[in-house]
Amino acid sequence: MDKTININLGGTLFQIDEDAFRILRDYLQAINSRFANVQGGNETIEDIETRIAEIFLSQKVLAGTISRENVEAMISIIGKPEDFDHGDVETLPPVYDNKKRRMFRNPEDTIIGGVCSGMAAYLDTDPVLFRILFVLFTAVFGIGFFVYLGLWAALPVARTDSQKREMYGNSYQTRIHDKKGEFSKSAGAPLSNAGYNSPSRIGNALDEIFRAIGRVFYIVLRIFLIMIGIALVLTGFLLILSFVMIFVFKFPGVFSMDSSGINLIYFPDFLNYIVNPASVPWIIVLTSIVFILPLIAIIYWGVKMIFWFRARDGVVSLVALVVWVMALAALAIIGFNEGISFAQTAKTSAETIIPHSPDTLFIKSEKKIADLVYEKEITLPHEEYSVFMNDGKRELYIRPFLAVDKSDNKSTRLELRKRSAGRTKIEALRKTEGLMYNYNISGDTLCLDEYFTSPAGRKWAADNVTLKLYIPVGTILKFENDPKIMLRSSFRNESDDYLESRWESINSLWVMTNDGLEPIDENSFHHK
Repeated sequence: MDKTININLGGTLFQIDEDAFRILRDYLQAINSRFANVQGGNETIEDIETRIAEIFLSQKVLAGTISRENVEAMISIIGKPEDFDHGDVETLPPVYDNKKRRMFRNPEDTIIGGVCSGMAAYLDTDPVLFRILFVLFTAVFGIGFFVYLGLWAALPVARTDSQKREMYGNSYQTRIHDKKGEFSKSAGAPLSNAGYNSPSRIGNALDEIFRAIGRVFYIVLRIFLIMIGIALVLTGFLLILSFVMIFVFKFPGVFSMDSSGINLIYFPDFLNYIVNPASVPWIIVLTSIVFILPLIAIIYWGVKMIFWFRARDGVVSLVALVVWVMALAALAIIGFNEGISFAQTAKTSAETIIPHSPDTLFIKSEKKIADLVYEKEITLPHEEYSVFMNDGKRELYIRPFLAVDKSDNKSTRLELRKRSAGRTKIEALRKTEGLMYNYNISGDTLCLDEYFTSPAGRKWAADNVTLKLYIPVGTILKFENDPKIMLRSSFRNESDDYLESRWESINSLWVMTNDGLEPIDENSFHHK
């Protein structure tokens, strides 16, 4: 097997066998000797090497090895070095005649993004025509503006010589620099004018006007993007800071004057009572990735908008996207497996009738939350659902709900409802029976616990205890303790819907009216 050698031609890496390499090396040395001392010779040599690379690419040898036959075919296309005239490479046959053309943004003739110039180069016409069309269509509901932005985002920039050849097609001429660095007329028109006739004076004037308008628009657009970038950076940074301060350092006071009301900071700890403890670290890590990665992306894009720099971040962005999708998928799988435990709900209820329906019903606290020993509290604010955690005993203490409503007869009764969730109805029903809540009735006094518990070590199952107290109109309720601390009641309104409680009053005396409970003045109350 022949030895292969790696070579670089026109910025492209090829593999070539040893015999073909010797022929190509001698050929390039002959070309170098012929043009080395000619004005513009270095550029000519570079163009010939680029043309050679293009021929090899057209022979589809990039994935294989260049053979002796490939090199000889290339020489037959370009010609021998002694056939070239000094300083003139027009005899080189174009290899792009049959190549499919593509549309690019032209970086050498730009007002805003080079879209119009790229379209003009592709269609061999004047870019002024496209600039006028975009201005006219922008005046029609901004259509031109959005089309321009879409093309700006979709079209790549023609940066390499190969891309510019694809953009211009047959009109692209080999470029040779003279002393001043300008393009030689013998080799074709400058790239910015290639493919179309020189613009008229009117067209040139319009082009300058559009350039001035484009510069103004560009400045306005940059200011707008900088403002958006600053907003994105600040938003992303503050959200990440909030996430870390709340869920890592558990320090909510920075974000609220009433830090005692923000106790969702203990939600990661509450997970130990909801799901399998082995899944908790994974849930926390995956949730952090799903939440923080998009915020980092927002900050990064904000920085790019502010400083308007280009970076080769495609691979990093793709890897970050894959990591985010995988984390989201894993979190969804874990959440689904754990969520099955809440697939079904069940309720049980028991009713107790209070004899003699007293005119004044005293409500007294038995087991008080103030006497509990617990480390953490979590509250769902919209439901006023509070859970107190004792990590040492692995116990949960949960506030019950009290709903006071008008009795449909003269009797006073109390209904106790329990609700839990489980994988099946039977499992959920068994969990409701395990909820422990105590109350008792002694004469005209109703003694209630301020919390209920579930069996130690059992996972939380959306447990809920609701007390439904029905009293006749005219019955007075007298609370021994602050009703805000003990109870969260709901009342019916005219549409028969349940509303949030009105226990914001510190009044301990209430009376049942046809419109529901109303506070009464303690000075006017005399218990006999």
